Amino acid sequence: MKEHIEELLIQALLHLIREGFLNPDCDIVPQLERTRTPEHGEFASNIAMVLAKRAGKPPRELAQAIIDRMPPSRQLNHAEIAGPGFINFYMNQVALTTVVNDILYHGDNYGHVPPSQEHEVTVEFVSANPTGPLHVGHGRGAAYGASLANILQAAGYKVQREYYVNDHGRQMDILAVSVWLRYLELCGEHLRFPENGYRGDYIYNIAREVRSEIGDKWRFRGQDVVDGLPPDQSQGGDRETHIDALINRAREFLGADGYLVFFETSVDSILSDIQKDLSGFGVNFDHWFSEMELEDSGAIRHAIDRLEENGHLYIKDGATWFRASELGDEKDRVIIRENGRTTYFASDIAYFLNKMERGFEKAIYVFGADHHGYIARLRAAAKGLGEDPDRLEILLVQFAVLYRDGKKVQMSTRSGQFITLRELREEVGSDAARFFYVMRSHEQHLDFDLDLAKSRSNENPVYYIQYAHARICSVFRNLEQMNETHNQAIGEASLKLLTEPNETLLLRALSRYPEIIETSARLRAPHQFAHYLQALATEFHAYYNSQQFLVEDENVRNARLNLILAARIVLANGLALLGISAPESM
Repeated sequence: MKEHIEELLIQALLHLIREGFLNPDCDIVPQLERTRTPEHGEFASNIAMVLAKRAGKPPRELAQAIIDRMPPSRQLNHAEIAGPGFINFYMNQVALTTVVNDILYHGDNYGHVPPSQEHEVTVEFVSANPTGPLHVGHGRGAAYGASLANILQAAGYKVQREYYVNDHGRQMDILAVSVWLRYLELCGEHLRFPENGYRGDYIYNIAREVRSEIGDKWRFRGQDVVDGLPPDQSQGGDRETHIDALINRAREFLGADGYLVFFETSVDSILSDIQKDLSGFGVNFDHWFSEMELEDSGAIRHAIDRLEENGHLYIKDGATWFRASELGDEKDRVIIRENGRTTYFASDIAYFLNKMERGFEKAIYVFGADHHGYIARLRAAAKGLGEDPDRLEILLVQFAVLYRDGKKVQMSTRSGQFITLRELREEVGSDAARFFYVMRSHEQHLDFDLDLAKSRSNENPVYYIQYAHARICSVFRNLEQMNETHNQAIGEASLKLLTEPNETLLLRALSRYPEIIETSARLRAPHQFAHYLQALATEFHAYYNSQQFLVEDENVRNARLNLILAARIVLANGLALLGISAPESM
């Protein structure tokens, strides 16, 4: 319907241009919005107010001229002027019921736009360091990123889903040392565990895995391991200095081959666990991009050379600095330390450049809210590389807080005492977790009510939507048990019988689905999609409670069955875009 009205407006504006009523250079791209209430029609346009000054006419006069020159339409009942010059469009029953056949014809592709090479994007999300299991905070980024990628794809974007594996750098060394120390404990050595090490049972599990493979081959006396090391923080020292010294001690004792055993086993074990968790959560990636690829391929050096060629680097105190402050960042950034090692930021720069050189129109990053500083930093990097910073888009996902029995669930990542994504899925199920994570804007903090997510009631929004789908399936099961038939290939005459108020409301809701895909994609807002599905479920439940579907009149029965079948298709398609199942019975 929206495309039809847009075409009517374009034809009217072209007519006015030919008449000399409007200048030939006028922008004839009409802006249409859904009205808030049916009393104001289906759509409204402010095109007359936008063009009034250039036409030299009052907005209402121009609006009437536009209406008068619109071609005849079988779908448009009438158009009228409202307020200072809005044009409201009232659709007829033919337009409303056409959506049923559209949905039944297109099925899973209803509302989808064919992919365009002009809109090729890469969406990077989750990208948690492989230093421990995914926790509930990562879960929100996973649900949001996966849903956004699905919606973008439905809106015609060619989407690549990417996970950036931070498998290079100091944090990975701390992980390897943590596993080695737990391995020594399993071998019978008694050591004081560093305050900056990684804790949690998963470290012991990896250490057991190593020991099952190599036995006590890399066992050293505990006292020899810590002898001569600088004190930890609780001993009056600095915990960063202490852990760095432990890393050097591990490299010294284990040698390159031994150290690699602990390093690779740690990374592989945790990454495998992350992949299983995400797959179980319905989140899959097209590419797992290793940070080591940047180092090994020379991509970091390539990016640094580009910055240097563009005159954005300088040397200070033995380190190489990027003049980020001149390009919009709050301060300059080190990209090569005094010891010659590149920084994490150098990898970030190289990774962005790599995305651009792979031909993506836009690189979308889904970060946690604590990465706010990355926006100015990476935009400065894009400018320094000579790339368009608008090809970079960073979306920040706010924190999720769990509540059980009305009380906040306490978590501490440092101590290793946190609720993992796997535990959350086991408690509330993947469907509820996926929906609850995206039912609020990613820019808002999320209070996740565990008790509500587990409840089988209409207050639980995902249950409410899935129940609508299951109810429709039950109607068709009843039809089969009654040995009645259903003719999907009904004509316009039968669909005109859908005149009950609840039928009209449901038709209107179904017709909005393509617009919701477009709007949710453009605004990067899966929560609008979640709200739409709730509203659609509400319209169906009201219809279900007010009307009989399996009536004696065959034409009425087929019309109503086609209407609810269309609703079932849209509910299932919409839930699928959010990564949620559509059960046939509940």
